[in-house]
Amino acid sequence: MENKRTCLYDRHVALGALISPFGGFDMPIQYSSIIEEHNAVRQHCGVFDVSHMGEVRVTGNDAEKYVNHIFTNDVKDAPVGKIFYGMMCYPNGGTVDDMLVYKMGENDFFLVINAANIDKDVAWMKEHLDGFDLKFEHCSDCYGEVAVQGPESEQVMEEVLGLKVSELTFYTCKTIDADGETVIVSRTGYTGEDGFEIYGSHDFIRRQWDLLLASKRCAPCGLGCRDTLRFEVGLPLYGDELSEEISPVMSGLSMFCKFDKPSFIGREALLAQKTDGVARRIIGIELEGRAVPRHGYPVLFEGEQVGEVTTGYNSISTGKSVCMALVDTAHAKLGTPLSVQIRKKTFPGVVVKKRFYEKHYKK
Repeated sequence: MENKRTCLYDRHVALGALISPFGGFDMPIQYSSIIEEHNAVRQHCGVFDVSHMGEVRVTGNDAEKYVNHIFTNDVKDAPVGKIFYGMMCYPNGGTVDDMLVYKMGENDFFLVINAANIDKDVAWMKEHLDGFDLKFEHCSDCYGEVAVQGPESEQVMEEVLGLKVSELTFYTCKTIDADGETVIVSRTGYTGEDGFEIYGSHDFIRRQWDLLLASKRCAPCGLGCRDTLRFEVGLPLYGDELSEEISPVMSGLSMFCKFDKPSFIGREALLAQKTDGVARRIIGIELEGRAVPRHGYPVLFEGEQVGEVTTGYNSISTGKSVCMALVDTAHAKLGTPLSVQIRKKTFPGVVVKKRFYEKHYKK
């Protein structure tokens, strides 16, 4: 099956980007180098094409009730403009997907899902529509999206794009009338830095991309550095730190599961995990030397395998060799000595916090 292409695909080709399949799309992995793009976001400003993400709109009398049924976080009585992070889970606690929920109005919710899971997520959501009075719209093909990230992102958004965003606080959104259409602007980010997302028509997003690059104040960034950036601040990626087998509790994301809600799909299983404990957990490991741990590499305790790496890099921002790993809970305590087998060599390390680099969000 042929991969899809975003509305900015031609721009990536023209810039000489390295293109590779991701989530069913042909996406830019890097333009100059992952290190240069990573540092641009940490120090100045970078722009990502994230038009591959999926979008669903839920409106109507039971929209809030429905979202709270399928979503681990609690959107009840939230103010308009609030954004929530959380998961959709199976009844056994496994993760369908992690996602963002934007409250756009009373009984009006905008759901942002991962590209690789769009078909699965939409099918799951539709399976649970019975009994709810609402309108369900799968609108992934209607939107393009760019993410403007970095300590200079607010100035770039306002001075280059003319989008007034300074009053947005972390995890809030609003609609803006721009260029003859109504677009959604939010302040979340997946990099550990201050940042914004813009959702609009394909033509609108192309114009924003062109303005950003013409300004020379915003470096084009690919999915390669998007992964190194999110990893350094301990943010999960579905398929690595969350999956059908890895629950939010196992991944250390219980704070996004609101057990005081009367019910949501997976609540009982997740509550049991939180109360009784889990057999395996996602942890951070810092290794000695310049090892580069990769997904799937064995994690050892006294020579015996007790887990495997989920994501690992030689951290660009810290210079340290670090990874996240799924390991037996008996060996998950901070300070526990563990090692990672990289090909035929074993590298010693120690369990540390998953946040390897401090976040710099604007609160």
